[in-house]
Order: sequence, then C-alpha cells, then structure tokens
Amino acid sequence: MNVKKELIEAGKYLKTNQLAWGTSGNISAKSDDNHMLITASGTYMADLKEDDFVTCEIETGKYEGTRKASKETPMHTGIYRMRKDVKAVLHSSPFYTTLFACSNEQIYSELFVETMYYLENIAYVDYFHPGTQELGDAVTEQATKANIIMLKNHGVVVYDDSMSEAIMRLETLEMACRMILKAKESGVKLNHIPDQVVTSFLEDSRYKPRKKLG
Repeated sequence: MNVKKELIEAGKYLKTNQLAWGTSGNISAKSDDNHMLITASGTYMADLKEDDFVTCEIETGKYEGTRKASKETPMHTGIYRMRKDVKAVLHSSPFYTTLFACSNEQIYSELFVETMYYLENIAYVDYFHPGTQELGDAVTEQATKANIIMLKNHGVVVYDDSMSEAIMRLETLEMACRMILKAKESGVKLNHIPDQVVTSFLEDSRYKPRKKLG
C-alpha cells in the first residue's frame, strides 16, 4: 500500500472508530527519510482524497503544491526530527482521551496487557494555541520521552514506527481513559498489576519486544 492510500485508510478507520471527528486532527507518514506526507488544512479525516495531502520537508517544514499543509505541521516535523524511528504521527481528540487532557485525572498503564505495553510512557505539554510554533516546540521537546503526548485542553499526539502501531496506541489510550472514567462513575475499584509484574512483562517481552524510545 502506498503512503497516500495508507493515510486515507487510517483517516477512515479513525473516524469510524470514534478516534477522530470532523476536521479535528491531522495525520502524517514519512515518504522517505527527509519528507513526510501530511493532511492539508481543513480536510475531513473520514473523507480523505489523494489530493488532500501535502509533501513537507521534515527539516525545514517547507511544503510543495497549492494546498496548505495542516497548521500542526510543526508538531509533526519536530517529532520526526527528534525520533528517526518514527514513521507515522496521529494528532486527534477522541472523546475520553480529550476529557482526560482537560482534567487532572491520571492515566494508568498497569491495568491490562495492552496498557502495560502501549501506555508505558506518556508525556504532557501545557496548553498552547493550535498551530503555533510554541506548541510545536513543546511537543518536539517531549518527543524523545514517550510515544504519546497529551496536549492539555486540546487532545493528543501519538506516533510509532508504523501506522498500524500508532493507531493501536491511540485505541489503547482511548480504551484506558474510558475504562478509568466508567469505573469511577460506577464505583468499581480497578485492580492494578503490581510493579514487579509490569517490569517482568516489559523486560521479558511477554507481549512483544519492548520498544525503546529513540
């Protein structure tokens, strides 16, 4: 599958599974070591077309063509510059994840298999207006510390070495946020997996080989 088709399918999947809505959010993927394809400004995630993407130079952020690249391009280029292992970046605002981004509720990773693996490291950045260089710089600064960055009062950025893994990371995050909230609403006490068990799970690759931060 070529990069544009992969991005189109990713957009449909995100919308269908309530991980994105309307024109909120943007996605990108590397087309080679020096360039990325990113959604153009104002595109609908569920209805992306071949001409809804802009080629950007990762180092400079300069883009080609008549379409304007997403205003969040500085976040994407910053992540790719700091993380040579990353091939796909998703910025979105799923309901439960964004609820947590707008609160002080804690996201726990020691709940079940996927959360232990995908939510091991989560970074946070304070609120900056969307599309600003300040937001791009804040995300860039945190890019080597996690594969998930919560944007306070905004949403989330996730990234990984493939589009499928980035989506799985986002799905796991949304699932965990929903579970934590529902448990709190219903008075259910969640049992956390002991730290030593989590460490054994990650270090011994009980699920799959642990991904090291770039």
